[in-house]
Amino acid sequence: MFRKGSVRDAHYRRIMTRTPWEPPLAGSETDHLLGMLERLRATFRWKADGLEDDGLRTTVGASTLTLGGLLKHLAAVEDFYSTTRLRGEPMGDPWRVEDWDGNDEWEFASAAGDTAGHLYGLYDGAVERCRARVAAALADGGLDQLVNAADDSGNHASLRRLLCDMVEEYGRHTGHADLIREAVDGRVGEDPPAGWEVVARSS
Repeated sequence: MFRKGSVRDAHYRRIMTRTPWEPPLAGSETDHLLGMLERLRATFRWKADGLEDDGLRTTVGASTLTLGGLLKHLAAVEDFYSTTRLRGEPMGDPWRVEDWDGNDEWEFASAAGDTAGHLYGLYDGAVERCRARVAAALADGGLDQLVNAADDSGNHASLRRLLCDMVEEYGRHTGHADLIREAVDGRVGEDPPAGWEVVARSS
């Protein structure tokens, strides 16, 4: 790390302020788990950002995956992990039980009927709710605490495992988003550019 107060330290802090999704260089285990998740969230959101309905419905090759479907799926993941898997609570609004038909592909397929504004709002809202719930859980018991999620033998997962599963989920789908976005308008890149902010959308 640069010496505090040095020119290089000031330059580094300016860069980090413009890339708030960057994980710390040498933080705690919690800092790094949350940092990895936030960088993946930011990269995924950047890949999906600023499109109209048609762009969010674009497919590549034989795949039926769309950016709109990924937005809706990851919104469901954020809420499901931070309610049912975390505390055993129902997902609640804006998810309605009657919307789910038992099909694991429901989020991906139903997104075709949603507007861009609705999908962006659904995803952004779910991320904010999950951040708040995870922060409260960490304050209450740290990474080692057991959560509601369990295997078939009743062995419960830790909050650490829950966060690792979310990182894995985002890693898979951010790769999908990377390929789809390039097909939509040629946007490529590993991370959002410094200073990037979400494009404001109305539903």
